[in-house]
Amino acid sequence: MSNQEVPPWLKEQLERYEQLQQNLQSVLVQKQQVDLERIEIDKALEELNKSADDVKVYKSAGTVMVSSNKADVVKNLTESKDLSNTKITVLNKQEERLKESLKEVQEKLDEAMKRSPIGANTQ
Repeated sequence: MSNQEVPPWLKEQLERYEQLQQNLQSVLVQKQQVDLERIEIDKALEELNKSADDVKVYKSAGTVMVSSNKADVVKNLTESKDLSNTKITVLNKQEERLKESLKEVQEKLDEAMKRSPIGANTQ
């Protein structure tokens, strides 16, 4: 085995590190999307709270807008907001676990690089 070959276990750790990074990026994108949903829901609820109880309210149903009563729309938006909050909690936990895993793999890789002559010019 030459000094330039990477041991299989090290390749595996590098691939795992890369996969964890991709997973973390995916979780961060999902969190951003859910945050945007929450902002839109909050704005809608704020506007509905400013309006009279008997005001005509429309909601999106696929590609059309349909008439609905204010109380139902507020209820649906509140439920959506609660669901979004739950999603954020789950995504935060996933982010935390992924960051911990990344740190562990990074430490293993750092230790392997310190011990290994790979990359060192030994001529």
